[in-house]
Amino acid sequence: MQIGVLGGGQLGRMLALAGYPLGLRFRFLDPVAEAPAGQLAELVVGDFNDEATLERFALGLELVTYEFENVPVTAASWLAERLGVYPPPRALEVAQDRVAEKTFFQRLGIATPLFYPVLTRNDLLDGLERTGFPALLKTRRLGYDGKGQFPLHSPADVEAAWTALGGHPLILEAFVPFERELSILSVRSRNGQVAFYPLVENHHAGGILHKSLAPAPATPARLQHEAEHIALRVMEKLDYVGVLALELFEVEGTLWVNEMAPRVHNSGHWTLEGAETSQFENHLRAVLGWPLGATAVRGCAAMLNLIGIKPDFAKVLAVPGAHLHWYGKEVRPGRKVGHITLRAETPDALEAGLRRLEAALAPATD
Repeated sequence: MQIGVLGGGQLGRMLALAGYPLGLRFRFLDPVAEAPAGQLAELVVGDFNDEATLERFALGLELVTYEFENVPVTAASWLAERLGVYPPPRALEVAQDRVAEKTFFQRLGIATPLFYPVLTRNDLLDGLERTGFPALLKTRRLGYDGKGQFPLHSPADVEAAWTALGGHPLILEAFVPFERELSILSVRSRNGQVAFYPLVENHHAGGILHKSLAPAPATPARLQHEAEHIALRVMEKLDYVGVLALELFEVEGTLWVNEMAPRVHNSGHWTLEGAETSQFENHLRAVLGWPLGATAVRGCAAMLNLIGIKPDFAKVLAVPGAHLHWYGKEVRPGRKVGHITLRAETPDALEAGLRRLEAALAPATD
């Protein structure tokens, strides 16, 4: 049975690694010949919008999924007319535009930061009358890992922000005084079965996810239930199939949704060794309509991204409970080139292991 994947990055690579023990085969479509998934499976190199390429890609596939949310909706819809595409193209359409995404959440009664669409400089000034300072100006499309964003701390920042981002459809968001950033990964199968992973606490550096802790420390059960209820509403409204990630703010004991990712997610990499069933295996089970696997944490777990660095593998693997995942990508500043998962039986042991890992990753000093 062969599964098609739109996108050939590290998420696709990890989908293939999860699928091979299940007897699955994979074909990837990516415009870049050096895409990491091509190290493991057939890679069709071409434009997502080229119908001849899509036809070649689709030939003989059981179904299609995707590993990043910037796949053109037109390509996903074209394929959906010919075979199953999961998650549905509608989920892509909602997630690709931040205004559409937040409007979707609001219509479901889900709390989000105050936002204002911006097309002109006057729109930006009008929006700031509503949001006040501080605020965040973002592109409506394509921004990720802190890209396409400009913080506004005072009126003195307005001109620089407009110079940097003006000319594109934008969204202005009010600053949210959150206590911490969380995420929840949910999964829904073609047969309607649903499962939820525990809330994860996320820490960012330079706008890029640096570390995830699972389960999120000091999290009451009611917060987990609230997150699951939010995710269920989203999945049911979209008739969703696959893994869905929701990025959340904890604000005075409640949850606000920042954005969603209709795919397997960086904050779920800890599941590879830290959960009974990884997010990657459960995504494949879901899109195939197979029974979902258990999502319980095996003790407690963490994930550290490797961003623009290649560590000493031996030092990393010397830490008890540590597992290294290298993506086979060229090392460049700001680029995710791998990650480390860490599993331990207790929070204290996890914290001790994280200290050892961070020391192993620290640059050498003279």
